[in-house]
Amino acid sequence: MTQRTGTTVASRRIAATVVALLTAALVAGCDDKDSPEAAPPPPDPKQELLAAVPTDEDPAFRFTTSDTSGDVSGVIDPANRGMDIETVTKDKDFTLEMSFRMVDSRTWMKVNFKGSKDIQRLMKLPTKWMEMDPTKVDSPDTLPTYQGTDPGNAEVIIRAATDIQAGEGGTYTGVLDLSTQPDLVAALEGVATLGDASGQLPLSAVVGADGNLSSLTLEIPAAGKQKASEYVVEYSDYGTTPAVVAFTDTQAQQAPTAAYDLLNG
Repeated sequence: MTQRTGTTVASRRIAATVVALLTAALVAGCDDKDSPEAAPPPPDPKQELLAAVPTDEDPAFRFTTSDTSGDVSGVIDPANRGMDIETVTKDKDFTLEMSFRMVDSRTWMKVNFKGSKDIQRLMKLPTKWMEMDPTKVDSPDTLPTYQGTDPGNAEVIIRAATDIQAGEGGTYTGVLDLSTQPDLVAALEGVATLGDASGQLPLSAVVGADGNLSSLTLEIPAAGKQKASEYVVEYSDYGTTPAVVAFTDTQAQQAPTAAYDLLNG
């Protein structure tokens, strides 16, 4: 597995340019050697941006998605089909920190209640990692599973965007027109809180010097009682993030009934 780097991206551009120049040279050789060479076609900003989205060929990296519902962060490890997720839910009486680790088809969960009441002890929940049995969870959506290398659905958003322009320093801008993409709201359900947003949503993105997508921001306008907000996807630390591997029997235990009661609500 190799990391997509700026060198790789540049080599693709160079290869495309060389092919275009050779074609022009052959045509000129058949007609007139003094004819000017045809200029290569300009790069397509949308395709450049799509090429920067993480794929199975990338090394492990960190991610964060943010919107009005809160932040979700973690790690994606394509080589091991592994994923770490960390979420924080705040209530007036407690703060619930939930962590999940997924490696292929296996899932572990760790729960940490913080607050004046000892909810952890009252619910008889372990403080260590617990391996979960999917058959004991009522709703399949409750227990996260590994679903690929783009947890923020950046590719879906970029493909639906129009008028993508490249700026300086790896920056890109575009527009997402929900009136022409009615299925996009449903596609992003559970990822981006679009609410009653409609019309055109400004899009901006940044590609790092290594050729990897660094961030994508979707500006969501105010609608009714919904305030203006942003949906932000951040991918970072490509190649320097530790691998996501399965826990050993000494690192985790089988989840007790209390853990399933928490998820099944």
